[in-house]
Amino acid sequence: MKKQVLFIQGGGEGAYEEDEKLAASLQDALGAEYHVLYPKMPNEESPEYEAWKTQISKELAALDGKVILVGHSVGGAVLLKYLLKENVAKPIAGIFLISIPYWGPEDEEADGYTLQEGFASQLPKGLPIFLYHSRDDEWVPFTHLAMYAEKLPQATIREFDGRGHQFNNDLSEVAADIRQSH
Repeated sequence: MKKQVLFIQGGGEGAYEEDEKLAASLQDALGAEYHVLYPKMPNEESPEYEAWKTQISKELAALDGKVILVGHSVGGAVLLKYLLKENVAKPIAGIFLISIPYWGPEDEEADGYTLQEGFASQLPKGLPIFLYHSRDDEWVPFTHLAMYAEKLPQATIREFDGRGHQFNNDLSEVAADIRQSH
């Protein structure tokens, strides 16, 4: 049976189309023993946690066995919050988060996405967590990676130069980490 990867897109107008290149890159780099699922998330122009949560739940329910979660930008932030807030019965093999924004308790305008103090201790024990960010990300400041690194000391941090927010549509490093950890 192929290993299942659920890839959640970022938000904003045209995000599904843009991130489709990332999902295709990941599938190509992982090869035939993996299956990357890439569902279109509702209302991508103005993502809301509740709507995306419902879609993620539906996607996870349709899968058998362990699943690898990959999220880009807002999609990664939603996946992280999903793991914290929902009672996830599906076994998660790892979570790989690319260029994700950080919203802490001090970010009142992002109340649907804020993470509570001490959130790292609420994640499943032993869950492999990988964070990827490029210093020249034009949408999510590179400083957000440091905030996550501080809050998630168990995470593996990968820093890049010259890859931008879309990682030049090349997720080969993410694929290598997925293969090594599974």
